[in-house]
Amino acid sequence: MPATPAFDLCVVVDDDADILLAARLLLRELFAEIVTTPSPKEALELVATRSPDVILLDANFMRGATDGREGFLWLGRILETDPQAVVVLITAHGGVQIAVEAMKQGATDFVSKPWSNERLLATVRTAAQLRTSRRETGVEKARAEAIATPAGEMPLLGTSRAMAHVLSLIDRAAPTDANVLITGENGTGKELVAREIHRRSRRANKLMLSVDLGAIAEHLIDSELFGHIKGSFTDARADRVGRMQAADGGTLFLDEVGNLPLHLQPKLLTALEQRQVTPVGANRPVPIDIRVVSATNLSREQLEDPTIFRTDLLFRLNTVEIELPPLRDRPEDVPLLLEHFLGLYARKYGKPARALPHNVQAELIAYDWPGNVRALRQAAERAVILADGNAYALSDFPLSRSATPRRMIVEEPAPPPVGQSAAQELNLEKAEKQMIVRALQKHGYNISNAAAELGLTRGSLYRRMEKHGL
Repeated sequence: MPATPAFDLCVVVDDDADILLAARLLLRELFAEIVTTPSPKEALELVATRSPDVILLDANFMRGATDGREGFLWLGRILETDPQAVVVLITAHGGVQIAVEAMKQGATDFVSKPWSNERLLATVRTAAQLRTSRRETGVEKARAEAIATPAGEMPLLGTSRAMAHVLSLIDRAAPTDANVLITGENGTGKELVAREIHRRSRRANKLMLSVDLGAIAEHLIDSELFGHIKGSFTDARADRVGRMQAADGGTLFLDEVGNLPLHLQPKLLTALEQRQVTPVGANRPVPIDIRVVSATNLSREQLEDPTIFRTDLLFRLNTVEIELPPLRDRPEDVPLLLEHFLGLYARKYGKPARALPHNVQAELIAYDWPGNVRALRQAAERAVILADGNAYALSDFPLSRSATPRRMIVEEPAPPPVGQSAAQELNLEKAEKQMIVRALQKHGYNISNAAAELGLTRGSLYRRMEKHGL
Protein backbone atom coordinates (compact mmCIF):
# COMPACT_ATOMS: atom_id res chain seq x y z
CA MET A 1 0.00 0.00 0.00
CA PRO A 2 1.57 3.36 -1.03
CA ALA A 3 2.46 5.81 1.72
CA THR A 4 0.17 8.77 2.31
CA PRO A 5 1.62 11.95 0.74
CA ALA A 6 3.10 14.30 3.31
CA PHE A 7 1.69 17.48 1.74
CA ASP A 8 -1.52 18.58 0.05
CA LEU A 9 -1.02 20.69 -3.07
CA CYS A 10 1.83 21.64 -5.38
CA VAL A 11 1.37 23.98 -8.35
CA VAL A 12 3.86 23.81 -11.23
CA VAL A 13 3.93 26.66 -13.75
CA ASP A 14 5.96 26.23 -16.95
CA ASP A 15 5.37 26.69 -20.66
CA ASP A 16 7.13 23.40 -21.48
CA ALA A 17 4.74 20.42 -21.45
CA ASP A 18 7.63 17.99 -20.91
CA ILE A 19 8.72 19.88 -17.78
CA LEU A 20 5.16 19.80 -16.42
CA LEU A 21 4.88 16.04 -17.00
CA ALA A 22 8.27 15.30 -15.46
CA ALA A 23 7.46 17.36 -12.39
CA ARG A 24 4.07 15.68 -11.97
CA LEU A 25 5.58 12.19 -12.11
CA LEU A 26 8.48 13.02 -9.81
CA LEU A 27 6.51 14.86 -7.10
CA ARG A 28 3.41 12.69 -6.89
CA GLU A 29 4.70 10.80 -3.84
CA LEU A 30 5.12 14.07 -1.92
CA PHE A 31 1.76 15.69 -2.67
CA ALA A 32 -1.82 14.51 -2.63
CA GLU A 33 -2.51 16.77 -5.62
CA ILE A 34 -0.29 18.35 -8.26
CA VAL A 35 -1.72 21.00 -10.57
CA THR A 36 0.37 21.75 -13.67
CA THR A 37 -0.33 24.74 -15.89
CA PRO A 38 1.42 26.92 -18.47
CA SER A 39 -0.59 29.91 -17.19
CA PRO A 40 0.78 32.04 -14.31
CA LYS A 41 -2.64 33.66 -14.07
CA GLU A 42 -4.25 30.31 -13.29
CA ALA A 43 -1.58 29.66 -10.66
CA LEU A 44 -2.33 33.04 -9.08
CA GLU A 45 -6.01 32.09 -8.78
CA LEU A 46 -5.02 28.86 -7.04
CA VAL A 47 -2.83 30.82 -4.61
CA ALA A 48 -5.83 33.02 -3.76
CA THR A 49 -8.32 30.18 -3.36
CA ARG A 50 -6.39 27.11 -2.23
CA SER A 51 -3.09 28.21 -0.61
CA PRO A 52 -0.79 25.58 -2.16
CA ASP A 53 2.12 24.19 -0.17
CA VAL A 54 4.64 24.98 -2.90
CA ILE A 55 4.57 26.85 -6.23
CA LEU A 56 7.21 25.88 -8.79
CA LEU A 57 7.44 28.91 -11.10
CA ASP A 58 9.32 29.20 -14.39
CA ALA A 59 11.52 32.28 -14.67
CA ASN A 60 10.81 32.87 -18.38
CA PHE A 61 7.70 32.29 -20.50
CA MET A 62 8.22 34.24 -23.73
CA ARG A 63 10.22 32.41 -26.37
CA GLY A 64 13.86 33.48 -26.24
CA ALA A 65 13.52 35.37 -22.93
CA THR A 66 16.39 34.81 -20.50
CA ASP A 67 16.29 37.76 -18.10
CA GLY A 68 13.70 36.32 -15.69
CA ARG A 69 11.58 39.48 -15.88
CA GLU A 70 8.31 37.59 -16.24
CA GLY A 71 9.15 35.28 -13.39
CA PHE A 72 9.88 38.27 -11.12
CA LEU A 73 6.56 39.87 -12.14
CA TRP A 74 4.50 36.81 -11.26
CA LEU A 75 6.58 36.13 -8.14
CA GLY A 76 5.66 39.60 -6.93
CA ARG A 77 1.96 39.07 -7.66
CA ILE A 78 1.95 35.72 -5.88
CA LEU A 79 3.55 37.22 -2.78
CA GLU A 80 1.14 40.17 -2.87
CA THR A 81 -1.73 37.68 -2.85
CA ASP A 82 -0.19 35.50 -0.14
CA PRO A 83 2.89 36.93 1.64
CA GLN A 84 3.51 33.50 3.23
CA ALA A 85 3.56 31.67 -0.13
CA VAL A 86 6.55 29.44 -0.79
CA VAL A 87 7.84 29.83 -4.35
CA VAL A 88 10.67 27.83 -5.92
CA LEU A 89 11.93 29.45 -9.13
CA ILE A 90 12.82 27.27 -12.13
CA THR A 91 15.76 28.80 -14.00
CA ALA A 92 17.69 27.88 -17.10
CA HIS A 93 21.07 26.23 -16.57
CA GLY A 94 23.58 28.77 -15.33
CA GLY A 95 20.96 31.33 -14.33
CA VAL A 96 22.54 31.87 -10.92
CA GLN A 97 22.26 35.66 -11.06
CA ILE A 98 18.53 35.40 -11.78
CA ALA A 99 18.18 32.97 -8.88
CA VAL A 100 19.97 35.34 -6.51
CA GLU A 101 17.72 38.23 -7.53
CA ALA A 102 14.62 36.03 -7.17
CA MET A 103 15.58 35.08 -3.61
CA LYS A 104 16.08 38.75 -2.78
CA GLN A 105 12.56 39.40 -4.07
CA GLY A 106 11.07 36.67 -1.91
CA ALA A 107 11.56 33.30 -3.63
CA THR A 108 12.37 30.50 -1.19
CA ASP A 109 14.81 28.61 -3.42
CA PHE A 110 15.54 27.73 -7.04
CA VAL A 111 16.26 24.75 -9.26
CA SER A 112 18.06 24.79 -12.59
CA LYS A 113 16.93 23.06 -15.79
CA PRO A 114 17.79 20.33 -16.54
CA TRP A 115 17.39 19.43 -12.92
CA SER A 116 18.69 16.57 -10.83
CA ASN A 117 15.73 14.53 -9.54
CA GLU A 118 17.32 14.23 -6.10
CA ARG A 119 17.98 17.97 -5.96
CA LEU A 120 14.41 18.82 -7.01
CA LEU A 121 12.86 16.42 -4.49
CA ALA A 122 15.03 17.73 -1.65
CA THR A 123 14.36 21.37 -2.57
CA VAL A 124 10.59 20.95 -2.87
CA ARG A 125 10.33 18.85 0.30
CA THR A 126 12.24 21.50 2.26
CA ALA A 127 10.08 24.25 0.76
CA ALA A 128 6.86 22.41 1.70
CA GLN A 129 8.13 21.93 5.24
CA LEU A 130 8.81 25.67 5.39
CA ARG A 131 5.23 26.37 4.33
CA THR A 132 3.96 24.07 7.09
CA SER A 133 6.18 25.83 9.59
CA ARG A 134 4.94 29.24 8.45
CA ARG A 135 1.35 28.18 8.91
CA GLU A 136 2.08 26.96 12.44
CA THR A 137 4.05 30.10 13.19
CA GLY A 138 1.21 32.29 11.98
CA VAL A 139 -1.16 30.74 14.49
CA GLU A 140 1.25 31.41 17.35
CA LYS A 141 2.58 34.76 16.16
CA ALA A 142 0.48 37.06 18.34
CA ARG A 143 1.22 35.09 21.50
CA ALA A 144 4.91 34.78 20.67
CA GLU A 145 5.26 38.52 20.10
CA ALA A 146 3.69 39.18 23.47
CA ILE A 147 6.07 36.97 25.45
CA ALA A 148 9.43 37.07 23.69
CA THR A 149 11.86 39.53 22.18
CA PRO A 150 13.75 38.10 19.18
CA ALA A 151 17.50 38.10 19.75
CA GLY A 152 18.12 40.29 16.72
CA GLU A 153 15.63 42.91 18.01
CA MET A 154 16.74 43.07 21.62
CA PRO A 155 17.54 46.68 22.48
CA LEU A 156 21.02 47.85 23.37
CA LEU A 157 20.52 48.70 27.02
CA GLY A 158 22.78 50.90 29.12
CA THR A 159 23.16 54.46 30.35
CA SER A 160 26.76 54.21 31.53
CA ARG A 161 29.49 56.40 30.05
CA ALA A 162 30.99 53.33 28.34
CA MET A 163 27.71 52.47 26.61
CA ALA A 164 27.09 56.12 25.72
CA HIS A 165 30.41 56.06 23.86
CA VAL A 166 29.39 52.87 21.99
CA LEU A 167 26.01 54.37 21.01
CA SER A 168 27.74 57.54 19.85
CA LEU A 169 30.02 55.52 17.56
CA ILE A 170 27.00 53.65 16.18
CA ASP A 171 25.19 56.95 15.52
CA ARG A 172 28.13 58.27 13.51
CA ALA A 173 29.15 55.09 11.69
CA ALA A 174 25.79 53.52 10.83
CA PRO A 175 24.62 56.00 8.14
CA THR A 176 27.88 55.57 6.22
CA ASP A 177 29.06 52.60 4.17
CA ALA A 178 32.26 52.24 6.21
CA ASN A 179 33.24 48.73 7.27
CA VAL A 180 32.95 48.27 11.03
CA LEU A 181 34.88 45.91 13.32
CA ILE A 182 33.22 45.14 16.66
CA THR A 183 35.53 43.81 19.37
CA GLY A 184 34.86 42.61 22.88
CA GLU A 185 34.60 39.60 25.13
CA ASN A 186 32.06 36.84 24.64
CA GLY A 187 28.58 37.80 25.71
CA THR A 188 28.99 41.58 25.41
CA GLY A 189 26.43 41.93 22.60
CA LYS A 190 28.49 42.22 19.41
CA GLU A 191 25.72 40.85 17.18
CA LEU A 192 23.23 43.33 18.67
CA VAL A 193 25.55 46.18 17.70
CA ALA A 194 25.90 44.77 14.17
CA ARG A 195 22.12 44.62 13.77
CA GLU A 196 21.73 48.13 15.12
CA ILE A 197 24.29 49.41 12.62
CA HIS A 198 22.38 47.75 9.79
CA ARG A 199 19.02 49.03 11.07
CA ARG A 200 20.26 52.61 11.04
CA SER A 201 22.11 52.35 7.72
CA ARG A 202 21.06 53.30 4.20
CA ARG A 203 20.83 49.56 3.53
CA ALA A 204 18.23 48.94 6.24
CA ASN A 205 15.58 47.90 3.70
CA LYS A 206 17.96 45.30 2.26
CA LEU A 207 19.15 41.97 3.58
CA MET A 208 21.57 41.48 6.48
CA LEU A 209 23.23 38.07 6.22
CA SER A 210 25.18 36.61 9.13
CA VAL A 211 28.02 34.11 8.85
CA ASP A 212 29.38 32.60 12.08
CA LEU A 213 32.91 31.68 11.07
CA GLY A 214 33.40 29.98 14.41
CA ALA A 215 30.64 27.47 13.67
CA ILE A 216 31.63 26.43 10.11
CA ALA A 217 34.10 23.65 9.42
CA GLU A 218 37.29 25.11 7.99
CA HIS A 219 37.05 23.21 4.71
CA LEU A 220 33.55 24.63 4.09
CA ILE A 221 34.28 28.31 4.74
CA ASP A 222 35.51 28.97 1.19
CA SER A 223 32.29 27.65 -0.34
CA GLU A 224 30.10 29.30 2.32
CA LEU A 225 31.54 32.77 1.72
CA PHE A 226 32.28 32.73 -2.00
CA GLY A 227 30.01 29.99 -3.36
CA HIS A 228 30.92 27.27 -5.82
CA ILE A 229 29.89 25.90 -9.17
CA LYS A 230 28.67 22.40 -9.89
CA GLY A 231 31.50 19.89 -10.15
CA SER A 232 34.16 22.15 -8.62
CA PHE A 233 34.83 19.52 -5.94
CA THR A 234 33.54 16.08 -4.97
CA ASP A 235 30.35 17.10 -3.18
CA ALA A 236 29.52 20.08 -5.41
CA ARG A 237 26.44 18.54 -7.02
CA ALA A 238 24.86 21.90 -7.87
CA ASP A 239 25.78 25.57 -8.08
CA ARG A 240 25.80 27.31 -4.71
CA VAL A 241 25.51 31.03 -4.15
CA GLY A 242 27.97 32.26 -1.52
CA ARG A 243 26.95 34.52 1.35
CA MET A 244 28.90 37.49 -0.03
CA GLN A 245 27.00 37.30 -3.30
CA ALA A 246 23.66 36.64 -1.60
CA ALA A 247 24.11 39.77 0.57
CA ASP A 248 24.51 41.97 -2.51
CA GLY A 249 22.99 45.37 -1.82
CA GLY A 250 22.84 44.76 1.93
CA THR A 251 25.08 44.03 4.90
CA LEU A 252 27.26 40.99 5.53
CA PHE A 253 27.97 40.27 9.20
CA LEU A 254 31.10 38.17 9.71
CA ASP A 255 30.83 36.91 13.27
CA GLU A 256 33.99 35.48 14.88
CA VAL A 257 36.03 36.78 11.93
CA GLY A 258 39.17 35.96 13.90
CA ASN A 259 38.50 32.29 13.10
CA LEU A 260 38.95 32.86 9.37
CA PRO A 261 41.89 30.61 8.33
CA LEU A 262 45.02 32.52 7.38
CA HIS A 263 45.08 31.00 3.88
CA LEU A 264 41.58 32.35 3.09
CA GLN A 265 42.22 35.86 4.38
CA PRO A 266 43.86 37.07 1.12
CA LYS A 267 40.79 35.94 -0.84
CA LEU A 268 38.46 37.89 1.45
CA LEU A 269 40.74 40.93 1.21
CA THR A 270 40.74 40.76 -2.60
CA ALA A 271 36.96 40.42 -2.70
CA LEU A 272 36.52 43.50 -0.49
CA GLU A 273 39.06 45.59 -2.40
CA GLN A 274 37.80 44.68 -5.88
CA ARG A 275 34.13 44.43 -4.81
CA GLN A 276 33.71 41.12 -6.59
CA VAL A 277 33.83 37.42 -5.72
CA THR A 278 34.90 34.38 -7.67
CA PRO A 279 33.03 31.20 -6.67
CA VAL A 280 35.10 28.06 -6.18
CA GLY A 281 35.68 26.50 -9.60
CA ALA A 282 34.50 29.56 -11.55
CA ASN A 283 36.56 31.52 -14.06
CA ARG A 284 34.69 34.80 -13.94
CA PRO A 285 34.22 37.06 -10.92
CA VAL A 286 30.78 38.31 -9.90
CA PRO A 287 30.39 41.96 -8.86
CA ILE A 288 29.02 42.62 -5.37
CA ASP A 289 27.86 45.68 -3.43
CA ILE A 290 28.01 44.92 0.28
CA ARG A 291 28.86 46.57 3.54
CA VAL A 292 30.87 44.37 5.90
CA VAL A 293 30.42 44.43 9.65
CA SER A 294 32.72 42.04 11.53
CA ALA A 295 33.03 40.91 15.12
CA THR A 296 35.73 39.12 17.09
CA ASN A 297 36.68 38.34 20.66
CA LEU A 298 40.38 38.31 19.81
CA SER A 299 42.53 40.70 21.81
CA ARG A 300 44.31 43.63 20.18
CA GLU A 301 47.59 41.74 20.54
CA GLN A 302 46.16 38.73 18.69
CA LEU A 303 44.63 40.86 15.93
CA GLU A 304 47.99 42.53 15.36
CA ASP A 305 49.84 39.22 15.23
CA PRO A 306 50.43 38.51 11.49
CA THR A 307 50.56 34.77 12.18
CA ILE A 308 46.90 34.99 13.27
CA PHE A 309 45.44 37.85 11.24
CA ARG A 310 46.69 39.73 8.19
CA THR A 311 47.42 43.38 8.88
CA ASP A 312 46.08 44.57 5.51
CA LEU A 313 42.79 42.71 6.06
CA LEU A 314 42.49 44.22 9.54
CA PHE A 315 42.88 47.70 8.03
CA ARG A 316 40.17 46.89 5.49
CA LEU A 317 37.72 45.62 8.12
CA ASN A 318 38.19 48.23 10.82
CA THR A 319 37.56 51.53 9.10
CA VAL A 320 35.57 52.12 12.27
CA GLU A 321 36.26 50.00 15.35
CA ILE A 322 33.75 49.68 18.16
CA GLU A 323 35.02 48.05 21.34
CA LEU A 324 32.29 46.75 23.63
CA PRO A 325 33.07 47.03 27.33
CA PRO A 326 32.68 43.98 29.59
CA LEU A 327 29.80 44.17 32.03
CA ARG A 328 32.20 44.41 34.99
CA ASP A 329 33.34 47.78 33.61
CA ARG A 330 29.80 49.20 33.55
CA PRO A 331 28.14 47.94 36.75
CA GLU A 332 25.75 50.91 36.75
CA ASP A 333 23.94 49.25 33.80
CA VAL A 334 23.19 46.05 35.74
CA PRO A 335 19.90 47.30 37.34
CA LEU A 336 18.47 48.28 33.93
CA LEU A 337 19.48 44.94 32.41
CA LEU A 338 18.02 43.01 35.34
CA GLU A 339 14.74 44.89 35.10
CA HIS A 340 14.52 44.13 31.38
CA PHE A 341 15.38 40.43 31.56
CA LEU A 342 13.38 39.64 34.71
CA GLY A 343 10.33 41.27 33.13
CA LEU A 344 10.93 39.54 29.80
CA TYR A 345 11.11 36.05 31.30
CA ALA A 346 8.29 36.64 33.75
CA ARG A 347 6.03 37.36 30.75
CA LYS A 348 7.45 34.46 28.76
CA TYR A 349 6.88 31.87 31.49
CA GLY A 350 3.70 33.35 32.94
CA LYS A 351 5.34 34.07 36.28
CA PRO A 352 4.30 36.84 38.68
CA ALA A 353 6.33 40.03 38.96
CA ARG A 354 8.59 39.82 42.00
CA ALA A 355 10.48 42.46 43.92
CA LEU A 356 14.27 42.60 43.74
CA PRO A 357 15.45 43.55 47.25
CA HIS A 358 18.13 46.22 47.47
CA ASN A 359 20.63 43.90 49.14
CA VAL A 360 20.22 41.29 46.37
CA GLN A 361 20.53 43.94 43.67
CA ALA A 362 23.65 45.31 45.35
CA GLU A 363 25.28 41.85 45.28
CA LEU A 364 24.39 41.45 41.60
CA ILE A 365 25.81 44.88 40.77
CA ALA A 366 29.04 44.02 42.60
CA TYR A 367 29.37 40.63 40.90
CA ASP A 368 32.06 40.30 38.23
CA TRP A 369 29.84 38.65 35.54
CA PRO A 370 32.56 36.65 33.70
CA GLY A 371 30.06 35.81 30.94
CA ASN A 372 28.93 39.44 30.58
CA VAL A 373 25.37 40.32 29.48
CA ARG A 374 24.73 36.81 28.19
CA ALA A 375 25.48 35.38 31.63
CA LEU A 376 23.26 37.96 33.31
CA ARG A 377 20.44 37.10 30.94
CA GLN A 378 20.75 33.40 31.73
CA ALA A 379 20.90 34.14 35.44
CA ALA A 380 17.72 36.21 35.20
CA GLU A 381 15.93 33.44 33.31
CA ARG A 382 16.90 30.89 35.96
CA ALA A 383 15.79 33.19 38.75
CA VAL A 384 12.37 33.70 37.17
CA ILE A 385 11.89 29.95 36.80
CA LEU A 386 13.08 28.91 40.27
CA ALA A 387 12.12 31.83 42.50
CA ASP A 388 9.44 31.33 45.14
CA GLY A 389 7.54 33.91 47.14
CA ASN A 390 7.10 37.60 46.49
CA ALA A 391 10.75 38.57 46.14
CA TYR A 392 13.93 37.25 44.55
CA ALA A 393 16.72 35.86 46.74
CA LEU A 394 20.40 35.82 45.91
CA SER A 395 20.27 32.01 45.82
CA ASP A 396 17.90 32.24 42.82
CA PHE A 397 20.75 33.57 40.68
CA PRO A 398 23.48 31.13 39.51
CA LEU A 399 26.59 33.13 40.27
CA SER A 400 29.71 31.28 41.36
CA ARG A 401 29.56 28.43 43.82
CA SER A 402 30.25 30.85 46.64
CA ALA A 403 28.47 33.81 44.96
CA THR A 404 31.55 35.93 45.59
CA PRO A 405 31.12 39.41 44.11
CA ARG A 406 33.36 41.26 41.63
CA ARG A 407 35.55 38.27 40.82
CA MET A 408 34.84 34.59 40.48
CA ILE A 409 37.22 32.92 42.91
CA VAL A 410 38.08 29.28 42.46
CA GLU A 411 39.63 27.60 45.46
CA GLU A 412 43.16 26.52 44.74
CA PRO A 413 44.71 23.56 46.50
CA ALA A 414 46.33 24.45 49.81
CA PRO A 415 50.14 24.28 49.92
CA PRO A 416 51.48 21.00 51.25
CA PRO A 417 52.36 20.82 54.94
CA VAL A 418 55.93 21.57 55.95
CA GLY A 419 58.06 18.49 55.55
CA GLN A 420 55.87 16.88 52.87
CA SER A 421 58.00 15.25 50.22
CA ALA A 422 58.54 16.90 46.84
CA ALA A 423 57.19 13.80 45.13
CA GLN A 424 53.82 14.26 46.82
CA GLU A 425 53.67 17.89 45.59
CA LEU A 426 54.14 16.94 41.95
CA ASN A 427 50.48 16.29 41.23
CA LEU A 428 49.86 16.85 37.51
CA GLU A 429 46.10 17.30 37.87
CA LYS A 430 46.51 19.97 40.55
CA ALA A 431 49.22 21.74 38.57
CA GLU A 432 47.01 21.82 35.46
CA LYS A 433 44.08 23.20 37.43
CA GLN A 434 46.26 25.92 38.98
CA MET A 435 47.59 26.97 35.57
CA ILE A 436 44.08 27.19 34.12
CA VAL A 437 42.84 29.22 37.09
CA ARG A 438 45.75 31.66 36.81
CA ALA A 439 45.26 32.07 33.05
CA LEU A 440 41.52 32.69 33.46
CA GLN A 441 42.05 35.25 36.21
CA LYS A 442 44.81 36.99 34.28
CA HIS A 443 42.58 37.46 31.24
CA GLY A 444 39.40 38.34 33.09
CA TYR A 445 37.83 34.98 32.20
CA ASN A 446 38.11 35.66 28.47
CA ILE A 447 38.22 32.08 27.21
CA SER A 448 39.91 32.87 23.89
CA ASN A 449 42.77 34.82 25.46
CA ALA A 450 43.29 32.30 28.26
CA ALA A 451 43.29 29.41 25.78
CA ALA A 452 45.83 31.20 23.57
CA GLU A 453 48.23 31.74 26.48
CA LEU A 454 47.88 28.11 27.55
CA GLY A 455 48.48 26.91 23.99
CA LEU A 456 45.02 25.30 23.78
CA THR A 457 42.00 25.63 21.55
CA ARG A 458 38.82 27.08 23.06
CA GLY A 459 37.21 23.63 22.97
CA SER A 460 40.16 22.01 24.74
CA LEU A 461 40.11 24.65 27.46
CA TYR A 462 36.37 24.22 28.00
CA ARG A 463 36.87 20.45 28.39
CA ARG A 464 39.63 20.93 30.96
CA MET A 465 37.56 23.49 32.87
CA GLU A 466 34.70 21.01 33.01
CA LYS A 467 37.06 18.26 34.17
CA HIS A 468 38.30 20.40 37.05
CA GLY A 469 34.86 21.74 37.98
CA LEU A 470 35.69 25.30 36.89
